[in-house]
Amino acid sequence: MKSTRRDGSWSTKATTARVLGIDPGTRIAGFAVIDFRARGDARIADAGVIRLQATAPLSVRLRQLHDDLVELIDTHSPTHMALEGVFAHVEHARTAIQMAHGRGVVLLVAEQRGLSVAELPPAEMKKSLTGNGRATKAQVQRAVMAQCGLAKPPEPPDVADAIGIALCGGRRLWSATL
Repeated sequence: MKSTRRDGSWSTKATTARVLGIDPGTRIAGFAVIDFRARGDARIADAGVIRLQATAPLSVRLRQLHDDLVELIDTHSPTHMALEGVFAHVEHARTAIQMAHGRGVVLLVAEQRGLSVAELPPAEMKKSLTGNGRATKAQVQRAVMAQCGLAKPPEPPDVADAIGIALCGGRRLWSATL
C-alpha cells in the first residue's frame, strides 16, 4: 500500500514504503531503491549509479540527471525520497556548489513527481550506519554490506552512500510513524 500523509510520514494504514535514496553529483550520482515493510524490514530493490557525461557542459549534465531520475522514478514508483544534504568545506567550495546544482535537479524532480523528501546531512547518515558521523567511505561501504547482507561492499562508494541515505531516510520515516 502506498499511503502517505502530506508531511511525508507513513499513515497508520501503510504497510510498505519504497524509498529512493540519492547521493547527488554532477559527474556521478548514486541511487538506491529500498523497500521497507511494516516491521521495519528493509530490502534493496535496485541500486547503482547514474554516470553523467563528464566532458559535457554543466547544463547538459543537469538535464541528463533530470531525465535519468524521472526514468528511475517511473520505473520503481517510490513512495518517498531521501537525499544527501548540503555540506561544504572551505577547501572544497567549488565541489559544494556543483553538488548544490545536482541537488536542485533532484528536488525539482521529486516535486514534479509528488514525492516527499527527507534531506539528510552526511554525518547523520554515517552515524546511523556506522556509529561515527565522520566515517570514511570504506567504513560506510562495509556497514552497508553488513546491514544489507551483501557478499561484498557496494562499488563505487556512491552506491553505498545512496543505500545508506535510503536506509537512514526510511528508518527516519518509520520511526516517525510509531
